[in-house]
Amino acid sequence: MTVATAIVATLALPGAGISPAANARSNASAEALAQLQATESQALSLAAGGDVVADASRGQYTATSAAEMRRIQLAAKAAARAAAWSGPRVSDFLANPPYPSFSLDQVVQVALTYQGVPYRYGGDTPAGFDCSGFVQYVYAQFGVALPHSVSGQAAAGTPISLADARPGDLIIFNNMSHSGFYMGGGQILDAPYPGRSISVRPLWTDSYYIVRIGI
Repeated sequence: MTVATAIVATLALPGAGISPAANARSNASAEALAQLQATESQALSLAAGGDVVADASRGQYTATSAAEMRRIQLAAKAAARAAAWSGPRVSDFLANPPYPSFSLDQVVQVALTYQGVPYRYGGDTPAGFDCSGFVQYVYAQFGVALPHSVSGQAAAGTPISLADARPGDLIIFNNMSHSGFYMGGGQILDAPYPGRSISVRPLWTDSYYIVRIGI
């Protein structure tokens, strides 16, 4: 009878009585999960990890970083070309202008001789021109000193109507981002941008005005 009672008592024990260690681990896991869900600590941890990965990616592979590296490389090459230029510079022309009599027709003829010269950021010699450097270099040959900036060139001249414009006048973009020589017929002679060279091309916008130098 005693043995039978013991057997029945054993069978009546709950699962915890059979494996207390396993049950304790199960309870602990349930509590940990409940705590994670309540505090959202797992979500925060994942979010933080994601931010770190994103930051590392931005620091190493963004287009801005690549563009900046390309700009530095182009500037170094352009500086080397400019240093190799042995011909006259703006200061030389201003000291002794080869065309002392100013003429818009002559300005156009002189400017056209530089077709094919490559664009160079900051360039102000036939080794490479940027837009305002090209304008400055041509006008210097007539003894006209212009700043090496679009805004400065705009301020140096007198705005005139498009109806009164003549080839040789300056085209100034409204946002002061570009300048070039008005060629008539909706065309501009300019130093465009990296990878291109000086040429006559159709104007692609109406957001500009005409400035005449010397009046």
